[in-house]
Amino acid sequence: MTKKLFDALSSIEYTVVSSDGKTPIESDKSLNPEISSLVFDSRDVKPGALFFALPGTHTTGNVFIPKAIENGAAAIVFEGELDENTTENAVQAQPSPRLVRAERRNSPREFCPASGSLPTPVFIRVENARKVMAPVAAQFYDNPSSKLAVIGVTGTEGKSSTVSFVWQLLKLSGHKAGFISTVQYSLGDEAIANPQHQTTPEATIIQRQLYEMVQNGCEYAVVETSSHGLSPKLNRTGNLLFDAGIFMNVTLEHLEFHGTFEQYRDDKANLFRKLDEHNHEKLILGKKVKVPSFGIVNLEDPSAEYFIKATKQPVLGFTTEGKAGKSAGEGAGAAPLPKLPDSIPVLLGRNIASARFGLTFDMTEPHVIGKDSKPLPPKVFHVKSSLPGAFNTYNLMAAIEAVSRLTGTEIEKIAALVEKLTPVKGRMTVIDKGQPFELIVDYAHTPSSFETIFPPLRRRCSGKMISLFGSGGERDLKKRPLQGEIAARFCDVVILTDEDPRGEDSVELLKMIAVGAEKAGKVLDKDLFITPDRPAAIRQAFKMAGKDDIVLLLGKAHENSIIYKDRVMPYDEISEAEKALKEMGY
Repeated sequence: MTKKLFDALSSIEYTVVSSDGKTPIESDKSLNPEISSLVFDSRDVKPGALFFALPGTHTTGNVFIPKAIENGAAAIVFEGELDENTTENAVQAQPSPRLVRAERRNSPREFCPASGSLPTPVFIRVENARKVMAPVAAQFYDNPSSKLAVIGVTGTEGKSSTVSFVWQLLKLSGHKAGFISTVQYSLGDEAIANPQHQTTPEATIIQRQLYEMVQNGCEYAVVETSSHGLSPKLNRTGNLLFDAGIFMNVTLEHLEFHGTFEQYRDDKANLFRKLDEHNHEKLILGKKVKVPSFGIVNLEDPSAEYFIKATKQPVLGFTTEGKAGKSAGEGAGAAPLPKLPDSIPVLLGRNIASARFGLTFDMTEPHVIGKDSKPLPPKVFHVKSSLPGAFNTYNLMAAIEAVSRLTGTEIEKIAALVEKLTPVKGRMTVIDKGQPFELIVDYAHTPSSFETIFPPLRRRCSGKMISLFGSGGERDLKKRPLQGEIAARFCDVVILTDEDPRGEDSVELLKMIAVGAEKAGKVLDKDLFITPDRPAAIRQAFKMAGKDDIVLLLGKAHENSIIYKDRVMPYDEISEAEKALKEMGY
């Protein structure tokens, strides 16, 4: 895929400047190189790349411009001023003037075939480098979301599983689809492990992956859309034409970025607002198609009404009437559920039975209207799944409802396919090597996810429950004591260990979680332990565990590293757990 620079920039405002970052240059054909890739990390730049110098948390991307030029960038998109040191290094990194032909003094130079040298890069100054990345990427890749039916899934918990289930059900229904999520992605073929920690990638990556899905003959794309990805500040999902949106839940998380819960929720609701930005007429597999547009909401979440009101498109709801989530664990003390709205169709999940290796429940549509506008008797569909965890009822109901609506297939036909679904790595993954205790690996790392997974496990655990987890460094501080308090309420033993400390001191971070655990009655070095080294903490937990106990390894799941201030340690939770069991003879 290649495109002329100014064709790729045709949808944004910019100024072409000299390498000092200030002096405007009149653009002409000599300043219009062929662009072969879009890159925001200077280490990934190859000859012909358009490099975006993005502002960062600790530094500005402008300081990496010289490295990008050295690696062969054909053009640079940047914002702000270039300091003297950056300008000097940028000039030094440019090709030798003896190997290029100057078009005019101080201007970018044309490629010289005889010498085989690289052209001097074109400098493009914009107001906001990160914000323009989405429209440039969409233009460069020929607006791939206009050639796919695009489904977005947002929520604090349940996104990755729901994305995977929607994708699998589409495939099982005979439709070619791709997906992008925290754990894996697919460009139309089999799922591939996602090496990044980002849930929603940067716009250049999303648009490229959607383009490849189109090239591979996909009809559908399922995109996990985080609050960061939906935030206008980062604009990762800008210029992405969503047709359907699924809202799972919204709880306390990522306040270090959003500032307040209200802003966090508002950014997530941008998914539903995006449904109103276009007419949903698309060219899919070479045919003009009007894609069904709708939202789906978890009616047990207090913010459901907020999301319903965020779009003009039809909205569908689902609920277990409090039988699968936090309310089920709190029993009589649970807060009352929001009243079911009369204005939208509702799917009910009942008779939920969750065991170690599976889940069953019944689904019904209580308010179905026939063609003669008269109510029809509700149908009941039995759903059987090999997926553990009662909370998966939510993920499955949302996925079933979405695929039924998108493909125009009866709900019972989609529900019958659930038995063929495979679980997502690190989502209630059971490891059984013959050890006497039950071992579960899960990604749960927020107070609300703890409140969801602990209660059903506590109810069926006849021995001790031992939980091992930490908290991300340089992230929301408020959730840390809440994590400790909730874990201490449900678990007999709590072991605190590294998740991704980043720039923080490991022990001090874990002490913040311990405050909550001690508040709930745990005593340090008796039933509460701080063991920063995660592999050592896993072995500590296994030594404590016996017959009928449940050990929970939480927070890392599918991730492939632990991030420290000065290093990134390769790490795989499931492999490490299996290694520790093998050392014990299992």
